[in-house]
Amino acid sequence: MRIPPYFYSRSFQRFFSGVVIGAIISWLIFLYMFGRMQEEQVKVIRQQEELIADLEKEKNIWQEDFKKLNEKNKELLTVQDISIKITNGSKYKIDALSIFEVQEKVKEDISNVLAKDLHVVYTSKDLLEKVIENKPVVINDRRYQLTVRKMVIYTTLNIELELTLAQ
Repeated sequence: MRIPPYFYSRSFQRFFSGVVIGAIISWLIFLYMFGRMQEEQVKVIRQQEELIADLEKEKNIWQEDFKKLNEKNKELLTVQDISIKITNGSKYKIDALSIFEVQEKVKEDISNVLAKDLHVVYTSKDLLEKVIENKPVVINDRRYQLTVRKMVIYTTLNIELELTLAQ
């Protein structure tokens, strides 16, 4: 069996040479397009890597600043407001105005803790209790003694008081 000699025919030679040249040209076009796309992708990736690195540095700076500010603010927390509440005013049938006046009087007595550091106020809480409890209060010609039931010390100093008849 013998292969026919197609390479002698001019039309087949042109066809095969056209296929080979077309394959080479298409391969070169493919390489060019693929190379251009890869260059673009590499540029985008490099830009994103630089952006990520910059954002990481910026994030670290912000976190450090935030930590420093938090530590500074923890040290500088102060008492901003005083809230006084008398829990058993209705037991002695005392009107709301008298209770309000007593609350305001107690606020005036302990107003020196405003704008003080929380640590200072916490260490002097026993003194605050004694200032409140040792001062008798006169309401409707009766003397009452205040007793501290609950004291919460934070930026708002919350104190719950009870009234008892004084001896």
